[in-house]
Amino acid sequence: MTEIPTFVSHLECSYTGKEYPADQLHGLSDAGKPLLVRYDLQALARSVSKEEIRNRAPEFWRYREFLPIRKSENVVRLGELMTPILPANKLRKKYNCGEILIKDEGRLPTGSFKARGLALAVAMAKELGITRMAMPTNGNAGAALAAYCSAADIETFVFCPEDTPKVNIEEIAFQGAHTFLANGYINDCGRIVGEGKEIMQWFDASTLKEPYRIEGKKTMGLELAEQLGWTVPDVIMYPTGGGTGLIGMWKAFAELEEIGWIGSKRPRMIAVQAEGCAPIVKAFEEGTRHAAPWVDASTIASGIRVPAAVGDFLILDAVRESDGFAVAVSDNAIMQTHKECATEEGILMCPEGAATLAALIQELESGRIKSNESVMLFNCATGLKYPMNASHEKIDLGKDIDFEAISNSGK
Repeated sequence: MTEIPTFVSHLECSYTGKEYPADQLHGLSDAGKPLLVRYDLQALARSVSKEEIRNRAPEFWRYREFLPIRKSENVVRLGELMTPILPANKLRKKYNCGEILIKDEGRLPTGSFKARGLALAVAMAKELGITRMAMPTNGNAGAALAAYCSAADIETFVFCPEDTPKVNIEEIAFQGAHTFLANGYINDCGRIVGEGKEIMQWFDASTLKEPYRIEGKKTMGLELAEQLGWTVPDVIMYPTGGGTGLIGMWKAFAELEEIGWIGSKRPRMIAVQAEGCAPIVKAFEEGTRHAAPWVDASTIASGIRVPAAVGDFLILDAVRESDGFAVAVSDNAIMQTHKECATEEGILMCPEGAATLAALIQELESGRIKSNESVMLFNCATGLKYPMNASHEKIDLGKDIDFEAISNSGK
């Protein structure tokens, strides 16, 4: 048994500040709000340097001092590489704006950034003796849970809205989860998980209903800061459903500043949603700290179709503290930018990632994003999991090949 140096001091209610002991099983706080992992950051800073981290394997476990795992045998590895930051120079020139960077999270196991959060959640579940987990999902989180739980010998139950993309449903089931479709939204599936806790004796791994998915998503902030030479971009545009990644990155930047690895500069955090499901945008515009559940949610970007987020106030706090904002884009704009990024840059985004590009174009025009600001877009999953509407033509090999027609195709 190998101990991993970790500096967790306690858990803390994100709403009331009440402290809870580490190394015990927790869901939500007594106030029904997410718990945050807190560290002895001064001890952490004394234990590791940037240089030591630079010499480690290029995976997000390189940041182990910033994570809560204590025993190395509980780490479940499926190839969690550092994801590339890709410059979108053609789009930058086209829109006459500052640097556009795309963090391509589709390179992670199961093809999405959900791997970060679930790798940590499952590792901690294993460490704490959990043998059965359940979650609601719009697709990618369920796939990541199924994969990591299969590797960790944890039984998994996953509940999806019935219109979840077929490839996600098949992926979840194929990787070993008991998979169910329900005629409702992700929050309805979450109710099934919550109501089944006592009967089924499963641990509820819903977004922000356990403390450790935030810690996994936090590695996005640690990683991008290291990749940019321990600096941060001017703007981060994040596709926001449950918002775990936005919250996690905001936490990462605070921890990095406290140990002196970055300065006080923060990116402006911009929560991107779809017009058909924009509870965070509505709350931001109305000046409230909590978001009312969205009625009749609908968007092609299924990953951000989350009518109610448990961590709504944490998302809104980060957006406001950073002088950012929340913005909604149309499904038409998402479809256009999905194709535009593929044909202009050769980068196949998922619809949720394409939403951030649509929002960038929209807000450059509105002036809320300045033309000299550097902007990082998050592509949260591989575009290979999603429909691609593109034309093609046939060739009849029983006839002479018409190369002139081939040359003029698509014109």
